[in-house]
Amino acid sequence: MIHVEQKELVKLLMTGHFMNSIVNIEIGGKTVRTLPKDVAFHPVTDRPLHVDFLRMTGDSMVEVQVPVVFVNEDASPGLKKGGVLNIVRHELELLCPNADIPDEIQIDVTGKDVGDAIHISEVTLPKGVKSVITDRDFTIATLVAPSALKSSDGDTTTAE
Repeated sequence: MIHVEQKELVKLLMTGHFMNSIVNIEIGGKTVRTLPKDVAFHPVTDRPLHVDFLRMTGDSMVEVQVPVVFVNEDASPGLKKGGVLNIVRHELELLCPNADIPDEIQIDVTGKDVGDAIHISEVTLPKGVKSVITDRDFTIATLVAPSALKSSDGDTTTAE
C-alpha cells in the first residue's frame, strides 16, 4: 500500500492518457515503473479513492486501450461534401512493449469518401505494437452521408 497525493493524481487523470502512462513510484528508495490498471472513484463526490498499479519489469508486453485521433479531415472528399465521420471505436485494444506505449493512434482520412470504412488493417501501428483483436479486420470508423442528404426511401444522394 502506498499513498498518492490526490492533487497530483487528479492532475494525471485529467490528461486523458493516465491509464496508458508509465508512472514511476518510489518505494523504499527504489523507483518502480508501473502502469495504472484501475481507478476507483467515490460514488457521490467522484474523487479518486483507490488506484491499482501493475509493476513493469524488463521488456514485457502490456495490453492497453489507446485513443484514436483522426487527422487530415480537410483532405477527405466525403467530409468536404458534408459527410459525417461515424466513429465505431474511440480506443483500440493494443499489445505494446511496456517502454513504448503510444499516447494515441493517428488515423489519416485523406481521400476517404462517403461510404468508405476504415479498418484496423489500414492503420499503421508503431513498431512492436499489435492489435489484441486478431481474428477479424474490425471497423474503426465509417464515413456516412448526413441525414439531410438521405432520401425518404433510404437511398443516399450526393451533394454538389
